[in-house]
Amino acid sequence: MDLTGVEGFLSWLSGIIWGPFVLIPLLLGTGLYLTIRLGGLQFLKLGSALRLGLFTRKDPDSDGDISQFQALTTALAATVGTGNIVGVATAIGIGGPGALFWMWITGLLGMASKYSEAFLGVRFRKTDAAGEKSGGPQYYLERGIPNRFGKFLALFFAIAAVIASFGIGNMTQGNSIASNMENSFHVPTWVTGLVLTAFAMVVLVGGIKSIGRVTAGLVPIMIIFYVLGALYILIANIADVPAAFAQIFTDAFTGTAPIGGFAGSAIIIAVQFGVARGIFSNESGMGSAAIAAAAAKTSHPVRQGLVSMTQTFIDTIIVVTCTGLVIITTGVWNMTDPETGEPISPALMTGEAFSHGLPGEWGHYIVTIGLVMFAGSTILGWSYYGERCIERLLGRKAVMPFRVVFSLVVFIGCTVQLGVVWAFSDVMNGLMALPNLIGLLVLSGLIARETKKYLANDPKLRASTAEVNEFMAGDKGFEEWKTQAIPVVGTK
Repeated sequence: MDLTGVEGFLSWLSGIIWGPFVLIPLLLGTGLYLTIRLGGLQFLKLGSALRLGLFTRKDPDSDGDISQFQALTTALAATVGTGNIVGVATAIGIGGPGALFWMWITGLLGMASKYSEAFLGVRFRKTDAAGEKSGGPQYYLERGIPNRFGKFLALFFAIAAVIASFGIGNMTQGNSIASNMENSFHVPTWVTGLVLTAFAMVVLVGGIKSIGRVTAGLVPIMIIFYVLGALYILIANIADVPAAFAQIFTDAFTGTAPIGGFAGSAIIIAVQFGVARGIFSNESGMGSAAIAAAAAKTSHPVRQGLVSMTQTFIDTIIVVTCTGLVIITTGVWNMTDPETGEPISPALMTGEAFSHGLPGEWGHYIVTIGLVMFAGSTILGWSYYGERCIERLLGRKAVMPFRVVFSLVVFIGCTVQLGVVWAFSDVMNGLMALPNLIGLLVLSGLIARETKKYLANDPKLRASTAEVNEFMAGDKGFEEWKTQAIPVVGTK
């Protein structure tokens, strides 16, 4: 069946949604607006948030399903994936080194969006029929905006998220793993598919507690493994790092024309691909991480919001930066294939950069193993996002069938070509972001107001659960959250 026309249409639609007139200004504008309303919270509270999420890790005696650290690693599992390897290469390969600057801007402003959506995810979460916490845009858009418009936004998000979970969170990830395992280790794609499907089935049937345990162990290892490989290359090429930074900042405002057919690449392309690949990587503004945040054991929504905010910092400012600098300092972003004379494919660019920077075949192996861990963990994180949205649409009875079907679809992703699925995934990711960003703007007053109240009492995030209950006693928003009442929300 020839799907060329369908793929072309989806690519055109994706270009509109992720173009300079829809999501790019909405994403950047929402992030900037929330940054101002929250007083630059992502900069002022980053240190305390990192300590709470990575070292304290949990709020004892708090209600929820998993620890704050497990909620963070589940969200990181879903975001630290192919976007950190292939997505960065695509942005730089098409938009030039300046695209990395716009990925940073997307990340820094996106931290305010990520805080806000995680805060709302916890603030308006509910307990489902199985006693598990369930939250995210599919709930807070309806409960926070109590009218038909809010319900429409919530249902729109839930439907888009379920569909997207099978695309960007499942088949595309499995396909990337299988292709790289075949290229690097000559493992047949069907073998990879069977192993991945079995792995997914075992973990996913156990639900969020099982996912949280696996991601808490896997995510720190995979990030450290990948970052150490990148740091080795950057230290070996330390003399080229200052020039790389200079080129990133210069090209962000002048545009670059990479060789081989990209003449005319300018600032608008650098911005477009930097922002689009940035959001593809860290998912700030999409609302997905709020679903994981809602499961956390936390004594107040502000605390988990700040912990979740660090996910964007780790993803974009650390992992994406490492990938981008390796690609730029090794010069691979501007190289051509000696056999064809064409620019190196973004799908291969990061592997080539690591191969240039590390001795022997270590570079390709590190990228392949990193991609296997990144994409494998993404499957776990996105399965939870999908099941919480299917629970919102069809009830708790649909969760276990979803987990089984989601696991089986992994095999399909590993063994078929996915050009149409990649294009469709970009479209569905954009459609997820639209209702969520509208909701963040509408609910920004509540976010700012309740954040200010909490931080006035616990500015360094060191209060115990008992202390939080004491100083927040009598606060309307806090009491509504504790009792899971449906409030009437204003926007002032």
